[in-house]
Amino acid sequence: MQDDIRALRRSAGTLAIIAIFVVAYFARDLILPIMLGFLLALTFSPINRFLQRKGLPAAFAATLLILSATTCIGAAVFFAGDTVRAWSDDAPNIARELKYKLSGVTETIDAVKDASTEVEKMTAAPAEGPQQVVVQQPGLLNSAVTVAASSLTSIAVALILALFLLASGDLFYVKLMQTFRTLSGKKQALAMVYDIERRVSGYLLTITLINAGLGAVVAATLWVIGLEHAYIWGIAAFLLNYLPIIGGIVGTVLVGIHAITYFDSVSYALVAPIAYQVLTTVEAQFVTPYLIGKRLELNIVAVFLTVVLWAWLWGIAGALVAVPFLLVFKVVCDNIESLNVISNFLGAAQDPQKSEV
Repeated sequence: MQDDIRALRRSAGTLAIIAIFVVAYFARDLILPIMLGFLLALTFSPINRFLQRKGLPAAFAATLLILSATTCIGAAVFFAGDTVRAWSDDAPNIARELKYKLSGVTETIDAVKDASTEVEKMTAAPAEGPQQVVVQQPGLLNSAVTVAASSLTSIAVALILALFLLASGDLFYVKLMQTFRTLSGKKQALAMVYDIERRVSGYLLTITLINAGLGAVVAATLWVIGLEHAYIWGIAAFLLNYLPIIGGIVGTVLVGIHAITYFDSVSYALVAPIAYQVLTTVEAQFVTPYLIGKRLELNIVAVFLTVVLWAWLWGIAGALVAVPFLLVFKVVCDNIESLNVISNFLGAAQDPQKSEV
């Protein structure tokens, strides 16, 4: 009887997890801005409390922080928007220029494709199948406009939600404590919430400063190399570095494409993506582990799988919120005894000498 009950509980838990991911997939447009709003509120909450201790009202401090964040976002869009839009409009010419300069590589690839096509024709049996109907996909401009509108809406909702959360002060902490009847439950819940706030805000604030430094160094390096619009690639490095593991690769490829189309010499153009990759590698291998390694306390396998999972669910936005979400989940597992096994799996490897002590 007990075995049957355990089996039912495991099945119910599995179904609940599947249902959560199904809801997350289909309700992305609703859940994503809410998650971003809470993450922004967690990030700014230590600064908000500091400003309140200096005598500023909670609402005024929250408004000041959100206006500062909005100004930074607006400045990035203002300085980079026109150039990025021009690049998007000129995408066909950029593709032709890239193909021309890499003609030696593309000719080899085309030869392999032609050979494989001939093999398929020789081995395929002649048969008359039903007529295929091709559905015309929406144009690139329409898709870009739709994505931009959706992104701006999500950012606006997230900023407004973060403003209300910060302006409310400790209201939600008080409400959370009121839901528990025992003193031990209140203490455990409050400790868990403060632990989540401390780790997530510490991680996001630190990684933001690291990304800003990386963006400045990338912009200066590419400017010295002679690449045009180096400041845009500094902004891109700042944003892409929020994507663990894959952000540096994407940035290297994009810088390489732009450098090849801009410089006359392909060999010299490769200096730009190599420099970009070296800088991001140094940041990922030395700077970030030194500054937030102890605070993060997550193993790389768990981080990679979480990024892949949320990128599959929500695309780039999911990859951005993956690590903060994993941090929150680990803190919850740390504070609930029955979930300590999961927390141990998610944690980073411990030093054997420290563990013996």
